Amino acid sequence: MSTGAGPGTRAEAGAGRGVGRRAVLGAAAAAGATLAAGCGGGDDGGGEGPRVRKKGEKITLTFWAWVPGIEKPVAMWNERHPEVRVKVEKVSPVDGAQYAKMHAAVKAGNPPDLGQIEYMTVPSFLLGNGLADLTEHGAAEVKDRFTGWQWAQSVFGKSVFAIPQASGPMGLFYREDLFGRWGLEPPATWEEYEETARRVRAEGAYIETFAPTNGYRFAGYAWQAGARWFRAEGDEWTVTVDDAPTRKVVDLWERLVREKLVRTDPDRQNAWYKNLQTGRIAAWLGAGWGDALIVGNAPKTKGAWRVAPLPQWREGDNAHANWGGSTTAVFAKCRYPKDATDFAVWLNSDPRALQALIEGGAGWPAATRGWKPADTEKNRAFFGGQHYSDVFARADRAVDTRWQWGPLMDTFQQRFGDAFTDAVTDRNMSFRKALAQVQRETVTDLKDKGLKVKAG
Repeated sequence: MSTGAGPGTRAEAGAGRGVGRRAVLGAAAAAGATLAAGCGGGDDGGGEGPRVRKKGEKITLTFWAWVPGIEKPVAMWNERHPEVRVKVEKVSPVDGAQYAKMHAAVKAGNPPDLGQIEYMTVPSFLLGNGLADLTEHGAAEVKDRFTGWQWAQSVFGKSVFAIPQASGPMGLFYREDLFGRWGLEPPATWEEYEETARRVRAEGAYIETFAPTNGYRFAGYAWQAGARWFRAEGDEWTVTVDDAPTRKVVDLWERLVREKLVRTDPDRQNAWYKNLQTGRIAAWLGAGWGDALIVGNAPKTKGAWRVAPLPQWREGDNAHANWGGSTTAVFAKCRYPKDATDFAVWLNSDPRALQALIEGGAGWPAATRGWKPADTEKNRAFFGGQHYSDVFARADRAVDTRWQWGPLMDTFQQRFGDAFTDAVTDRNMSFRKALAQVQRETVTDLKDKGLKVKAG
């Protein structure tokens, strides 16, 4: 990949942009202390590399994002920081279109200054040396402003590659009116969930849909069960997608699918929203940001929904997981990385910005202060007056912080979708066979990228 550095900056910028790939290769601990950040340092004004803004100089930073309502906090920033204006350009999050566009821009050498990037996708941008190391721009100094496990999702060695914005602690959305009519309680264990699915089906409805192309939601199930799909040790990645906790999860969902106790169409699509509205689907294993989706797409069900904790694998346990969540990252070609970092930190920790993000439906904030869980309950009336943020607050506190995303998660998502779509439609393809296939293909994909990897 060309660094695109101008005269007088080639060595400095080129070396710094190598930090990202080396971080994913596992050597960030050594590299981070000795190499310049990918977008760091000033230049003498004669090149195209990163620079320090002069006093009184006015600049505009471009920011690619899709989070709802992002324009409001950006407008607040622009009003208070007229010398550093941020211009939002909305990108489509459908089927990963935003990342295809970002990767293409990185490859072409003309990315935006900042981008909204989900936790699981950060490593794939590092493989292409696409992100700036923010440590020399003060990122490490604001670590305590953010929830520890979310902060860690973008840290490799001593290098910080993004500022956390929000997460998606998981819970069970369910139709309290239908459950009451059928004499059901929200299941406390996965064994109870399976039995509840049978009873819901006997009433002519489905408890859920198993969406075979939604690998990230499935990752949440595995995460809660105790899986650890990726681990980086030294310069080597270990891939354990096909592990015992995940096999336990696929066995459950294969039974539900084979017995036709759940649907298998995609979630968050028009047909799925219609099924929520009509009661054809009576529950959804979703994330804290999911309330807005139900409110916006099943308005006639106002007052009928409630939220319960995720079912547990053992009665009395308190294991939880996360689905989704985003960061604000600075791209390695950014000309003014210090200003971009300052904006990213402000956007995701300033109390006024946090309230604007919450109002827009950005998700469960990563910031440790400046907001309270009840602030996220703007749809409380829709959920029958329930303080449903309590469910997600407890889940957020109990998320297994050992989980780590691996490189190439966008490719993993495609592999998962292909394998499990085949498994859903072909009884000769068991879910365990699909899982083993995803494991093999993931190991091969990482090796093809030059990474040192072994199957766990």
